[in-house]
Amino acid sequence: MEMNSGALAQLADYFKVLAETNRLEILCCLKSGSKNVTEIITETGLGQANVSKHLKLLAQMGIVARRPMGVSVYYEIADPLIFDLCELVCNRLSVSLEQRSEQLKSLKN
Repeated sequence: MEMNSGALAQLADYFKVLAETNRLEILCCLKSGSKNVTEIITETGLGQANVSKHLKLLAQMGIVARRPMGVSVYYEIADPLIFDLCELVCNRLSVSLEQRSEQLKSLKN
C-alpha cells in the first residue's frame, strides 16, 4: 500500500488522537451507546473541560458524532470499526507480552 505524504500525515494524526488514554476511555464509555457530556463525566471521572476538549478532537477526526437533543448534545461512535482496530492492537500486544514472558522464563532456566 503506497501512500503520499499527505495521506501519511492524516494517518499519523488519526493515530495521535487514539494515542491518549483519556480519549480511549471516552470511546470505551460510548461503546454502550450515546451519552451526553454529564454522563461521560460521571462514568469516566474526568473533568468537564477535559471531556469537552477530547470530544471536540474525536469529533473533528470523525471518530465520534455529535447529536443535539433538546438542550443537550449527545455523542456517539461514528464508526464502530474503531473497536475492531483497538481489538487488533490489544491482541497483538497480548501476543507480544506472552512472547516476552516466554523469553524471560527461558533465561531463568
